[in-house]
Amino acid sequence: MIKDMLVNLSMGEKHPAIDYAASLAQINEAHLAGIAFRFDPAMQTSAFGLFPPTLVEMAIEENEQAVKKATDDFQRAAELAGISFDSVTVPATLVGAGEAFGQTARRFDLVVVGQPRPDIDSAEELLIEAALFDSGRPVVVVPYIHKGPAKLENMALCWDGSRAAARAMNDALPLMRRAKSIDIVLIRHASERGEIEGADIAQHLARHGLPITLTEVPQGEVDVGNTILNYLADHAIDLMVMGGYGHSRLREQVFGGTTRTVLASMTTPTLMSH
Repeated sequence: MIKDMLVNLSMGEKHPAIDYAASLAQINEAHLAGIAFRFDPAMQTSAFGLFPPTLVEMAIEENEQAVKKATDDFQRAAELAGISFDSVTVPATLVGAGEAFGQTARRFDLVVVGQPRPDIDSAEELLIEAALFDSGRPVVVVPYIHKGPAKLENMALCWDGSRAAARAMNDALPLMRRAKSIDIVLIRHASERGEIEGADIAQHLARHGLPITLTEVPQGEVDVGNTILNYLADHAIDLMVMGGYGHSRLREQVFGGTTRTVLASMTTPTLMSH
């Protein structure tokens, strides 16, 4: 059961992740906590020495206003959903925010984060990384183009037999029990032959009384990530479940190729576990 959830309150324009998290908490009768990170400007030097204190003060004031707007938006969404909620503001550096978010998320059943908006210098990708790899909790990433409340009628599980996929499947069971249909999506390259794999996992989920359909999807000429995205768009999936994959902790190599492709171009809320 999902009894409490954590959502990141991003700065700037209101992200649909806030309303999505509130409605998902309402569905599960769960408490929702919001966390906002206030990024105070560091004293930096320029060719002419330190920036004037007045500029630093202006930046601090802008950050304070952005945090207030984010927490106000969160409070309105939570009150409208009729759920219990609380929020906290944490001063942090960009790197420190990721560490704090990952540690805080360990105390909640589910984490919700917004997909980073394009062309905006935001902390969302760092927070997704921290939640996915450091919290030990499932993470729902909400597309920045998402509209409307959370829906769980039609779900899809992207299954490749991996540990991460098994973890995601198990983490998603409380949500899957609310679905009317669940597609187990198996991506197969055109060169592969033989019986369809995944019958065992379909049988496992059927024992839970879930409405399962086993679906084989040919990969074709595109990579696995885009094959998944195309399937979701064609079948009006409300929530996708998949393992989140990572490699080296070097910044540019944290996410595996499929995970990065999905995060970059997603149009469907996606639950990931690692």
